[in-house]
Amino acid sequence: QVQLVESGGGFVQAGGSLRLSCAISDSIDSINVMAWYRQVQGKQREFVAQITTTGNVNYADSVKGRFTISIDKDVKTGYLQMNSLKPEDTAVYYCNADIYIFNGRLEPHNIWGQGTQVTVSS
Repeated sequence: QVQLVESGGGFVQAGGSLRLSCAISDSIDSINVMAWYRQVQGKQREFVAQITTTGNVNYADSVKGRFTISIDKDVKTGYLQMNSLKPEDTAVYYCNADIYIFNGRLEPHNIWGQGTQVTVSS
C-alpha cells in the first residue's frame, strides 16, 4: 500500500523532548514535500512544519524555535524533533506528503499517515 506511517509519539513532561518519525512506503517513487500537522479532538487540524526535498523549511509560529523538521531520502523517513514541549503541544500528529507514484506513468499524490499521539503533562 502507498502510505506514511508515524511513530515516536508518547507521554512526556513539559520541557521534555520527543522525536517523531514518518516512514514512507517503498511503493512511493519520490517525495516532493513532507509536512507535519496536528489535531486536538474536536478541533481543526493545524499546520506544524514542512520541508521540501531541496531543504527549504517552514514552521508554525507556535513551534518555531522548538521543533525541527528533517528528511532522510536514503531511508525514506521524515522526522520531527520536538524540544521544550508544552502541554498545548498535546495532539495527534500526522505526517503528510506530496509524492510521486509510477503506475505506467509518474503521478503526483498527496497522502496522510494515520497519526501518532503526543501527550505533554505539566
